[in-house]
Amino acid sequence: MRFRRAIVAAAAILAATPLAAAQDARKIQIAYEITFAGITGFRIDVTARFNGASYDVETSTYKEGMLKAITMNYIGRNRAWGGFSTRGAQPAAGSLSISVDGKPRTWLAQYGASGFLQETHTPVWKPTPQQTISEADRQGSLDPLTAALSVGLAGDAACDRTVRSNDGKRRIDVILHKVGMEPAASTGIPGARGDVLVCDIYTKRISGEFEEAPKEAETDRERPVRIWLARFDDTPIRYPGKLEAHTFFATIRGRILSFQESPLTPEEIRGMRR
Repeated sequence: MRFRRAIVAAAAILAATPLAAAQDARKIQIAYEITFAGITGFRIDVTARFNGASYDVETSTYKEGMLKAITMNYIGRNRAWGGFSTRGAQPAAGSLSISVDGKPRTWLAQYGASGFLQETHTPVWKPTPQQTISEADRQGSLDPLTAALSVGLAGDAACDRTVRSNDGKRRIDVILHKVGMEPAASTGIPGARGDVLVCDIYTKRISGEFEEAPKEAETDRERPVRIWLARFDDTPIRYPGKLEAHTFFATIRGRILSFQESPLTPEEIRGMRR
């Protein structure tokens, strides 16, 4: 797996703060860091707001330290919002805003009935025929943050599933396999409760604009990202606690720095999307 793609993929996974159908208005704030060969690389800040049957989650990902000094700049912001029903979480929309070396791209996905997906690209995306994502591939796909949220919401059943992820330019399948359970005390994850669920995550490219040749992309599936999903509150939801991804260069590691929970202020409640 190429370095940039591997570390950005790891950031996307850690940014997936799961949701809970909270009865009280509350806010969860989580901070993560990702290191490459022991060198500080990325910082991820997550804020999730819940008000009854509504949720609004934001993430901010940016480089720090030596990695920021020696590689091209990267800033990523994701947002996902929607509500809950008797069928579980019902996403309304998700957005991403990415700036790589000063070149910004934004994408908005709005969801409707039966997996309908309406997209807005800025700047306009003009794929070649080989890069086009077909309607069949788009159907039922989710923006990266909403796709990852669906995993945490599954609790103990988070593994052994395939999630259809779409970032506007690339449609991939995210394939999760259960490795096992570990006692929280043995994982080194601060604040984790009970047993921690361990999963291996593979990706399979489906369609869109990719830099790698097909042979290289398929080889990547043999080097999964391992993630530890832990509980930090009284809900059955599992939050990313740490991860490891091995590349040809070194090992990428992610870990949780802090987990905070507080009531929503009236201003925050008014500011939530409906």
